[in-house]
Amino acid sequence: MSELSSVPKGESEISPRIGVGAVILNERGEVLLAWRNRQPEQHTWSIPGGKVDPYESLETAVIREIKEEVNLDIAIDSLLCTAETIQPQQKEHWISVLYSTKVIGGHARNLEEGGAIGEIGWFPLNDLPSPLACFAVPGLEAVKKLYNQN
Repeated sequence: MSELSSVPKGESEISPRIGVGAVILNERGEVLLAWRNRQPEQHTWSIPGGKVDPYESLETAVIREIKEEVNLDIAIDSLLCTAETIQPQQKEHWISVLYSTKVIGGHARNLEEGGAIGEIGWFPLNDLPSPLACFAVPGLEAVKKLYNQN
């Protein structure tokens, strides 16, 4: 058995959690990123998103999370990809569904200041800050390919 697929004796099993994320581009082709103050992936830049609540659809969850975190009303353009984050040392296992979205209302502002999000900012796809949250990277790479900005 591999180290990642086995649960040490005496340790309760950790179930994977489901998350969602939104790649949000503005009219200048910049992506909205948030600095994470909390685990998972604390002290990294990430696309906005969060966990899916019980009995909540993935699309409803991403729309809700973006409104709660950054005050934007969004519409989903397409499913970009999935991402998986496995960090046994943090007892974290996330499966995230990432969407390409567009803003249909609101102005981006940090509604979690002093909480989960330290700051937010718009960044050119070809000049992203670091470090990036590992779960955000597949979505950012997918949107770059979509817009041929590799």
